[in-house]
Amino acid sequence: MGASSSDSEASKKAAAPPRQRRCARDALVFAAGVAAAVLALLGPTSPLLLMRGAGGGGNLLVASPTPGPTDGPPTFYDDPSLSYAIAIGDAHHHHRRLTDWDAKRASWLHSRGLHVTPERVVMVSGSQPEPCKAAAGDHLLLRFLKNKLDYCRLHGIKLLYNTAHLDPAMVAYWAKLPILRAAMLAHPDAEWLWWVDADAVVTDMDFSLPLSTKYAGHNLVLYGWPKEVYENKRWLGLNAGVFLIRNCQWSLDFLDEWARMGPASPDHARWGKAIRHVLSDRDSDVACDQSALAYLLITERERWGDKVYLGTDYYFQGYFVEVVGKLRGVAARYARVERSRSSPAARALRRRHAEREHVRYAAARNAAVRGVVPGPDGGGQFGSWRRPFVTHFTGCNPCGGRRNPAYSRELCEGGMRRALAFADDQVLRAYGFRQDAALNGTVLPMPFDYPAATATARSR
Repeated sequence: MGASSSDSEASKKAAAPPRQRRCARDALVFAAGVAAAVLALLGPTSPLLLMRGAGGGGNLLVASPTPGPTDGPPTFYDDPSLSYAIAIGDAHHHHRRLTDWDAKRASWLHSRGLHVTPERVVMVSGSQPEPCKAAAGDHLLLRFLKNKLDYCRLHGIKLLYNTAHLDPAMVAYWAKLPILRAAMLAHPDAEWLWWVDADAVVTDMDFSLPLSTKYAGHNLVLYGWPKEVYENKRWLGLNAGVFLIRNCQWSLDFLDEWARMGPASPDHARWGKAIRHVLSDRDSDVACDQSALAYLLITERERWGDKVYLGTDYYFQGYFVEVVGKLRGVAARYARVERSRSSPAARALRRRHAEREHVRYAAARNAAVRGVVPGPDGGGQFGSWRRPFVTHFTGCNPCGGRRNPAYSRELCEGGMRRALAFADDQVLRAYGFRQDAALNGTVLPMPFDYPAATATARSR
């Protein structure tokens, strides 16, 4: 029987002179070195694994492709008709409405060994893909984004920040609807999508959304006044810049109905006239997202109303004009509570702690100020000196530069700086720093027993 090809190759290597064998070994070592260099450049996120070489290579490491995802059971992602795009209903939008989403989502979660978690949230925000027209616009948008990242990091929330027009026809404020629809399908593990406008600032880093308690029976959470919307038919009776929407079939249907009044629809102009006819305070024939939302709730209350939470029990989105002038006073009242020498709870708040313990310390701080500083958790509109949860600079248009003429530049830009500094100061404390003076942006190392140490030093 003739020798196999492997046997033949082995005999050739054995018969090679020492110099040739040495060159072959050097070439192999060189190749391994090149592979190691490539891995070093690609870094820890490289799709390569280091594996021990087989045969005579001994301990040499060679690169091997990382295996891809294994084929699991079929899910809704395997449906060729699935589209992430929102269904508008005209000739240019052939996307079918997604049906039976609750069962499809439940099946996907089960196939991955996951469970519905009421507190699992994806914050969704975004801005235009082009540079801002306002001189300081891009800088401000970056600071607004950093503020959202800070809050999400502290509370274990995912953040999706989009700068692409997922539907070019759905421009400006309408752009949020395609983003939310796509986010629901891309994040079936999320129970809630939380839309936050680019010009909204989280000004209470301690507050946690009451998702599994107050909102347990609702699918859409809005800041607004039910009487102003349903009885007085006012589109300014609610705000569409910050809202929560549950990841479920009800919400997909609601987004589809809301979107069909938008600029991608051939009936957009007709909808604008119909909306103005119904709303008592609408003076434009052009349908915006907020006026369309109010119209939908008013005209189809029986269909949607039971699942909509509309309230002002805390500053889910505070009107910046009502908020920014009070921030210095709010900060002073919180510091006064923490300076208390008689309260063990207040003294515990001054203890240094790791940032990952933020939620526990946040709950303790809210408990310490509750009943001492007037107002509800998350702040409120009347007589409250609690931190406002979200401060919304609606009408300031920091990116476009054309603010509402009713607002001065100082009110908008100065207010933004104060609100962002107010939030930054809360984050800096976990890193051992504080602002030198209230809201001025200068940072100093924090004394060990801050703020009690500051009070002691001043009393001497």
